Amino acid sequence: MNITRPEMIIFDYGHTLLCEPDWNSDRGNADLMKYIIKNPNNCTFNDIRTETQKVFGEIENVRKTFGYDISARVGNRLTFEHLGIEFSLTPLEQEIIFWTSASSGAIMPYADEMLDYLNKTGIRTAVISNNLWSGEAIKDRFDRLLPNNKFEFVMSSSDYMLRKPDKRLFEIALSKAGLSSDKVWYCGDNFENDVIGANNAGIFPVFYDYTAEKNDASTEFDFLHIHHWRELIEVMEGKDA
Repeated sequence: MNITRPEMIIFDYGHTLLCEPDWNSDRGNADLMKYIIKNPNNCTFNDIRTETQKVFGEIENVRKTFGYDISARVGNRLTFEHLGIEFSLTPLEQEIIFWTSASSGAIMPYADEMLDYLNKTGIRTAVISNNLWSGEAIKDRFDRLLPNNKFEFVMSSSDYMLRKPDKRLFEIALSKAGLSSDKVWYCGDNFENDVIGANNAGIFPVFYDYTAEKNDASTEFDFLHIHHWRELIEVMEGKDA
């Protein structure tokens, strides 16, 4: 397989660059409660838990049934306005405080080393994620955990309603980058969303198969199959292809 070095690599977020170990939404809600400034109905922690589970369960049903994303900001607004609760927080701060408390996040193995390599070699980077959190909240998390990142933009599906593999998200990314599809690679851990989605937009896909399980997917197009980020560095150095 002949591989042409790209001008930009766009990445997925979850289980590609970062992950969220020890997720606990109760911690997130408990931290949010510290910032309540109005609670006329004297809602308890259990009231909040019940309401958030209902609202975000409905959002997940929309995701699974129709393939569209509704943002966490919309979910929070519905949840807390229905309960009559107000916070001394902006919508973005509300996202970040809940998310950080629910899981502070962790770096996927060698992701920081790989990004440092791309920065050093002048290869541009960006992100497209299927995510309930806003692009602003995701960028905040990247800046905290991967402070050397130079992502030119971070796109979240919930900011656009559409989810990968819808090729319009990839086409928007190409427009933002000012590049044709042949100049870009896309890396992600989900074969349908990331590999097939990128290929449908004319972008060369990189399948980051961190589980190291055998992939039997049959395609009529080329893609790069790696199991850890040091492999990508080796490919970029021309040591493997």
